[in-house]
Amino acid sequence: MKLKHNLYRQLLVVTIAIFMIIYINVAIILPRTLVPLYEKSIYAYLNNPLEIVRNDFSTNDIESDIAYIYINGENIYSSNNLNEIINLNTKQILDKINQKSGKFIYKTKTYYYSTRNDSNSYKVAITDDTYIRNMRSDLFKTLFPVLLSTLLVILFIVAIWSQSIADKILKLKDKVDNLDNENYNKKYNFKTDDELKVLSDAIDDMKLTLQKSEEYKNQMYQNISHDFKTPLTVVKSYIEAIEDGIEDEKNGLKIIKQEINKLEIKVHSLLYLNKLTYIKDMDSYKSGNINIVDILQSSVKKFKITRPDIKWQINILDTKTTFKGTNDMWEAIIDNILSNFIRYAEKEVKITVKNHKITLFNDGPNIDEKILSDMFTPYKKGIKGQFGLGLSIVKKTLALLGYEVTAKNERKGISFIIK
Repeated sequence: MKLKHNLYRQLLVVTIAIFMIIYINVAIILPRTLVPLYEKSIYAYLNNPLEIVRNDFSTNDIESDIAYIYINGENIYSSNNLNEIINLNTKQILDKINQKSGKFIYKTKTYYYSTRNDSNSYKVAITDDTYIRNMRSDLFKTLFPVLLSTLLVILFIVAIWSQSIADKILKLKDKVDNLDNENYNKKYNFKTDDELKVLSDAIDDMKLTLQKSEEYKNQMYQNISHDFKTPLTVVKSYIEAIEDGIEDEKNGLKIIKQEINKLEIKVHSLLYLNKLTYIKDMDSYKSGNINIVDILQSSVKKFKITRPDIKWQINILDTKTTFKGTNDMWEAIIDNILSNFIRYAEKEVKITVKNHKITLFNDGPNIDEKILSDMFTPYKKGIKGQFGLGLSIVKKTLALLGYEVTAKNERKGISFIIK
């Protein structure tokens, strides 16, 4: 089972890890990196006094941490502190010296030397690595309090900041947990305009969208119930009337058939709308191309029978008449729009294809602006309280294909524009 770690603990671990990395770099790696600089300083420190070293060391100002060897011919002199610096005799020391300046290791300890060869003498200054160790120690003593105080300040800041972030996240979690109920609270005040505030605003927008969707669905259920109840009631009434001998059987069956056809159309519309939900993740319908002229001519031919009193016009003013999608999808789009048109058109329906845009016009009454902005929205009532499922199908199908549809009131009539 995975262990759960709260945000504060995670940030604390990250902060300590960063501190340890800084500490390793500053207290361990940096001093080692500085060793060449220390050694250069030691060689300069050893070399400068060699100019004044003579065989009589007692008359010279000799540094206690540096030992000297002075050779003049066959005579070899050494400072009194040589044995304190290194436990070797002069001959053993000279055997280890093979260049003007350098170092050697004896019993796990490093020794540094510098030599000077004058015309009558040979001088050697030698010291151990105490200087470097002292420099490392001084660096550590200087940096450690600074690093420690910095860590404490950072931990304090991280503690406050992480607690603030954790509180915000808990508020966001509370919002998400209550998206579907009345306990949702959108009054949380995020003072800092950061990504968490953006997320909070997005959750508020999601809540609003869900509320609207729920309202639309409730309205849809009411409309579906009403639309289905009316023809069913008519069918039931006529069946009873025929059984009671009140209604002529032939006329009654004709009315029943008409109502059943209405029900069938509504069922097919609902099934098609539901089908669009499932095919939206499929790309096959986007790969096809259709000639819109054929679809328009076929649809107009069908609706002319219903409204022969209307003047039907198709104006093709564009050489490019191919559109993305399938014949079935575009047939559903055009048929649903024209089905709406024949209910309201007075004398004329005109369809124009121009600049890869389809404009469908009818000379019926204008639409209230409040309805106009919502008439393609799913589950909204349309003109004169109509259910408007067909226009929902139009918008959703076009959206799947990458097109949009808008409605526009003309001076007399209304246009639907697909682009």
